[in-house]
Amino acid sequence: MIRTRVGYAGGTTPSPTYKQMGDHTECLQIDYDPTLITFDDIARHFWSSHNSNRGNYKGRQYLSVFLYQDIDQKDAIEKNKTEIQTKNSQLIGTEIAPLVHFTLAEEKHQKYYLKRYSNATQKLREHFLTEEAFTDATLVARLNSFVKGYGTLSSLKEEIMHWDKEEAGKIISLVDALKW
Repeated sequence: MIRTRVGYAGGTTPSPTYKQMGDHTECLQIDYDPTLITFDDIARHFWSSHNSNRGNYKGRQYLSVFLYQDIDQKDAIEKNKTEIQTKNSQLIGTEIAPLVHFTLAEEKHQKYYLKRYSNATQKLREHFLTEEAFTDATLVARLNSFVKGYGTLSSLKEEIMHWDKEEAGKIISLVDALKW
């Protein structure tokens, strides 16, 4: 993934917010490099790691939904859904619909887990000077995932070595300077 953002989508209410979401659902929007991962792989990962039948949704706010941008994405989503349903002999309750509009969630909801580490967040904000730059940074997305328990710092540093060669050393130095 190149970047992740949280927000509201899937509904018709204009200008949703966390406190007035209307008929929207909290969603994660991802940007990815199709030369490194296919949408089919993303769909397969979603279905294999997501419990659509947990049954404790609060209206539409936490509804299980997978929104697509084109017919190829829709086909990949439905194909993988069918495979998982057949494999697990269980119906999947996820709503599948076109993405009409995505509204970025408020700043406090972006990179929520990383922001629990104020020293690290402060250091990162010295490097990513605007809220948009912070939210959209690949490194910040990776670190948010890391503090949630996905991956290790050593695997992140190894990945960074495959990023822009001129920037890799600076980014690793930044990661090393973070205080958790």
